[in-house]
Amino acid sequence: MSFIHKKFAQVLNKYQYNFHPGDIIVGTIFSKEKTGYLVDIGNNTAGYLPEEEISLTNKQRYIENLILHDTQEFFILAYNFESKQLVLSIRRLAYMRSWERLKQIKSEDIAIQAYIKGINRGGALVEIENIQGFIPNSHLLCNESKKDLLYKYRSCKLLVANEQNNKLICSIRCATIAQIMHTIKIGTTIDARVIEVTEFGVFFNIYNIPALLHKSELKDKELEDLEYIFEKQSQWKIQIIHLDSKQGRISVSLAN
Repeated sequence: MSFIHKKFAQVLNKYQYNFHPGDIIVGTIFSKEKTGYLVDIGNNTAGYLPEEEISLTNKQRYIENLILHDTQEFFILAYNFESKQLVLSIRRLAYMRSWERLKQIKSEDIAIQAYIKGINRGGALVEIENIQGFIPNSHLLCNESKKDLLYKYRSCKLLVANEQNNKLICSIRCATIAQIMHTIKIGTTIDARVIEVTEFGVFFNIYNIPALLHKSELKDKELEDLEYIFEKQSQWKIQIIHLDSKQGRISVSLAN
């Protein structure tokens, strides 16, 4: 035990201070064991860092980078009464701090780069700040193949960042709308092509985001045969009437 940690241990004993689960402490890794590491935390008994508590994502890579006698912070997970050791975690501390950053990003409503690590029928699996998240199909761009997104970074905004439920929902559309709001605004007239005709109205492609021309914006004559009048890929001059970067929505009307 180092001189500094000896003095620290004396102070702890003098004031009868005990470490508790949930505390964040500083320690030095000094020994590699079969399934973990011993950590000098300035107490009478060394703390124990299990291998599974080393990293949130790539445990093997983190193990390779761990250097004996390095000093860093640890989270106290529990007290092992059998070995009389505190069980420590780097993983839990990284998890807590990742969520702190994500919640801050969500509150500030700013875009962040997300790594697309997988796809399924419902959308895309992403990783941000070592936390796994999800982008629903409804928040992807309309003409982009999900397969083309794999293993790439894309700018996203956070729709939901709930640490308690470990739920992170993201949107490429919201980030894209926030970006194009520097180019277009409410009242802007633009040429756009028809993507789809639905019972709600007609969807146009604006910067690869489906923009809705609601049926309430159409005349009775136009409503009689929407699919014929608004043929797919036909081009129309439309006007922006609503931009919502928080929900990823654009509403339009026909330009006069």
